[in-house]
Amino acid sequence: MMRAGASFALALRSLLRRPLLAAAVVVASVAAVAANAAASSRVEPGFSRPLPPGFAAPFVPADNPMSAARAALGAQLFADRRLSVTGDYACISCHDPARAFTDGQAQSVGALGQRLHRNAPSILYSAWNPSLGWDAPGNPSLETQMRIPMFATTPVELGLTGIEPQVLERLQADEALRLRFIEAFPDEPQPVTMGNVIKAIATYERSLGEASSAFDRYLFAADRSGMSKAALRGLDLFFSPRLGCTNCHSGMAFSGPLRSVEQAGVGNLYANNGHGMQASEGALARVPSLRNVAVTAPYMRDGALPTLAAVIDHYDRGRPDVLPPLPALHLSRREKADLEAFLESLTDRPWEHLLR
Repeated sequence: MMRAGASFALALRSLLRRPLLAAAVVVASVAAVAANAAASSRVEPGFSRPLPPGFAAPFVPADNPMSAARAALGAQLFADRRLSVTGDYACISCHDPARAFTDGQAQSVGALGQRLHRNAPSILYSAWNPSLGWDAPGNPSLETQMRIPMFATTPVELGLTGIEPQVLERLQADEALRLRFIEAFPDEPQPVTMGNVIKAIATYERSLGEASSAFDRYLFAADRSGMSKAALRGLDLFFSPRLGCTNCHSGMAFSGPLRSVEQAGVGNLYANNGHGMQASEGALARVPSLRNVAVTAPYMRDGALPTLAAVIDHYDRGRPDVLPPLPALHLSRREKADLEAFLESLTDRPWEHLLR
């Protein structure tokens, strides 16, 4: 039985085996292979932004429907430092749009200065994640995941445990913000609640992801200008059986199965990547998206690998001692450079415009 996303990967590999294949043929053929490509640029009812090309509409919890007003409120709250014990931290502190919603640190630092246990993953395309967090089994929704940074005590992240009334009082006193809550939750007599703070931020996070990279423009817009010869060779390497990258990094997000309206019950993909796997940590880590990977260093869930070149070297060496074994790839210097060039082609345009 084929792995999830393998049929797309096989079709894409066969289509793009030759770097000079006409882009128009690529666009037409991939649309036939990836059934959800029809979602490109259409707006789902209530969805606050156009869907990324090739992505189906994401699954949205029934109790938190998408709306432009709710996403706009969430964007404001995402950067609101009143949502921390010190008044100096916010979601944006660890998920900075200028860094593709990461923070550039091996492990993030909480509001009280405590070092956290994990590297801050990008939240771009998180709407399609079957679960959130690095470790199995993870959290099933953005709403449940958000309670960890807000209320965790060991270590403290935002540190809201026990001060919820004071935080809500400050938000309620902001008249412009209160009106935004009313607009986002029009059926509630008292909309300024911590539950609605979580719902609004989750709605905003669910709207993030554009698929505007050079790879996407090549695939869906007949634009080859951003794909160098090295990137095209790297694309062919990435999708080759020899490397097996798509055994884990398959699908439109390069992260394995995606949760959508059509596939609401799909499970997340976890793997042993042969790095930093102490028994106390658990051997399996969630397979992250490779979109924007070139600008989200450092890498691995503990942030121990500083560059893409170091990550490629890690997998090139192989790890026969993990299950399943990771075979050595024996990549040449040029092949490593080509693979890195392809991964760089997965970088979207700057993200600062998404914070509004």
